[in-house]
Amino acid sequence: MRLTPGLATAAAFLAAALVAVLFSWAAVLLMERLSERAVRSRLLTEGITFATVDADGLRLMLIGTAPNEAARYRALNVAGAVVDSSRLRDMMEVTPARAVEAPRFSLEILRNDDGIQLIGLLPEGEIKDILLAEVEALQPDKEMQDMLETAAYAPPETWGPALDFARKALALLPRSKITVDATSVTITAIAGSESEKRSFEASLAQNQPPGVRVSFDISAPRPVITPFTLRFVIDDQGARFDACSADTEKARLRILAAATEAGAAGRQTCVIGLGVPSPSWAEAAETGIRAVAQLKAATITFKDADVTLQAAASVPQAEFDRVVGDLEATLPGVFSLEATLDKAENATQGPAEFNAVLMPETGKVELRGRLADELQRSAVDSFAKAAFGSTNVYQATRLDPDLPEGWPVRVLAGLQALSELEHGTLLVRADTVEVKGVTGSQTGRARIAQILSDKLGQGKTYKVSVAYDAELDPLAALPTPEDCVAGVTEVLARQKIAFPPGSAEIDAAADPVMAALAKALARCGGVRMEIGGHTDSQGSEEGNRALSQARAEAVLVALQGRQVDVSGLTAKGYGESVPIADNQTEAGREANRRIEFTLVGTGKRTAADAATPGAETGAPGPDAKPATASGPDFSADTSPSVAPTKKTRRPKRRPDAGE
Repeated sequence: MRLTPGLATAAAFLAAALVAVLFSWAAVLLMERLSERAVRSRLLTEGITFATVDADGLRLMLIGTAPNEAARYRALNVAGAVVDSSRLRDMMEVTPARAVEAPRFSLEILRNDDGIQLIGLLPEGEIKDILLAEVEALQPDKEMQDMLETAAYAPPETWGPALDFARKALALLPRSKITVDATSVTITAIAGSESEKRSFEASLAQNQPPGVRVSFDISAPRPVITPFTLRFVIDDQGARFDACSADTEKARLRILAAATEAGAAGRQTCVIGLGVPSPSWAEAAETGIRAVAQLKAATITFKDADVTLQAAASVPQAEFDRVVGDLEATLPGVFSLEATLDKAENATQGPAEFNAVLMPETGKVELRGRLADELQRSAVDSFAKAAFGSTNVYQATRLDPDLPEGWPVRVLAGLQALSELEHGTLLVRADTVEVKGVTGSQTGRARIAQILSDKLGQGKTYKVSVAYDAELDPLAALPTPEDCVAGVTEVLARQKIAFPPGSAEIDAAADPVMAALAKALARCGGVRMEIGGHTDSQGSEEGNRALSQARAEAVLVALQGRQVDVSGLTAKGYGESVPIADNQTEAGREANRRIEFTLVGTGKRTAADAATPGAETGAPGPDAKPATASGPDFSADTSPSVAPTKKTRRPKRRPDAGE
């Protein structure tokens, strides 16, 4: 069949059109591929990785999420430098800007004798004015430096309790640095004495806010010791210090080591203080102690730079001369030595004596013996009434004009030493002053030795036989949080608190341990401790938590019912969330079922107890470990305990000077 000329022409045109379309489509695809590849390569070269390129015909779409508007515009500019910008389609998004965060509120307070300085950022409101008013009231006549700023943002929930605690600490501590933020309070302070330091620490420990970390470092200055005294004795009672002073920790260790080498047993006390007469104090003390050890029956006394060596009559003269010669040669130059060897026939010089007896309980003192004249009798009577109370002195002395020289000084020095005791006796003779008795101060014996060394003078003999009684010590009667910890630990180490299975009611078998706990906490009112309840993993998590909470609260209520001050105690149930052993074994589950006491604010576990379902005897579980309070190990200390073992009797009141 032959095509007509018209049909042939139409077919040719149709074929040409089809070829043109195919070539156009191929050209577009090639341009699309090349453009997409060129733009993608340029973006990667410029380090733009968040944007991808998607070609649609001659259009190029940029897709991705830019970190900010500047990055988005940069990506468009880089792509526009490769292809015509009219072909670009911006399909990119921008990461939303973060909300402005609240600033970190903080406060630093510096307080000393020159004034108070405040630095920091506080929330906007009345708190700044309140704080400034409180500071002004604390030191109205001193300069206050206000460098506080405020910001209109809501503070965290714990900011208020932390700031309130810091304000109380500021009022309590006259020389301190206090740093506060929303989660913590840090305090550095200086106390005037050791007793004031303990008082500050107890007050801060009892007022710690929940949810706020509190740390404090309170130091006390070294005491000024005058005269600077050391007295070392070896007699039939053994080797010991009547008084010991050192200027540095290194010197203290050297002196104590020399005493131990000389035969001193148990824990020896040596006070570090100010007032040392020479940097060679430790060297001189070591030399003197070694001399006493060689004589085996002697006493050496250092009063500042004056040294007195008193040897017993049993020491041979030749040995005495040898030791004294070596001591004089080795003592540092600033020290002067006076050495005396007692003679049996000269142990006493005549019948002259003066006696004083300080009665226990009543505080009355009886004065008997000899005084030189009426003037001395009047002086002794006035001194005794000033020291012991005008109604507490009974005098039955006689006059003797032939008393040895210096008798009045010896009598008055002895009475001053006797006034440091709770009860005791004084014996004054021509050759010695002897003080015996009981004191309620751990430094009482050292104080008496200082008084006698100072008043009697160099080379004079005296004897001190004083015992420390913790029941008479008002400081020992005030328990620290660590003392309370030790009491709770001791009780719970003997017996556990038991509960019936699935019950929050304390088993009747636990009555003895609850009574013992109440007794241990009787003097610990206000000490912040948490009573934590724990279970094993049997049962549901919520059920275990509820049961542990109920058991902890039951212990708290039981203590309150036994007249314990529970203002510092809180109860919290942890359920099975804090295991201490494997819940896959019976022994592990036994250990996990427990009640724990923890000091709030320190993180120290004070005592652990197992609350065992079905327990009948309250005996410790097989894996139970008695908790112990942290602290130094005094297991080798054989000295008398300073901790009271029964109810403390309050010390008798000292009379006023006018009585």
